[in-house]
Amino acid sequence: MFGLGTSEIVLIICTLLLFFGAKKLPELARGLGKGIREFKDATQDVKATIDQASIEK
Repeated sequence: MFGLGTSEIVLIICTLLLFFGAKKLPELARGLGKGIREFKDATQDVKATIDQASIEK
């Protein structure tokens, strides 16, 4: 995953737990998931618009 080893991932997770605490992490992950979903939807809309414009020509 992104060239990271197991020890690096564990270190990142521990750092996140120290900074945000266990109660905030699910909220952060939920927000990140929503952001990624909105980005994917926006890119699909742009792709559909471009495809539609190329078909109309």
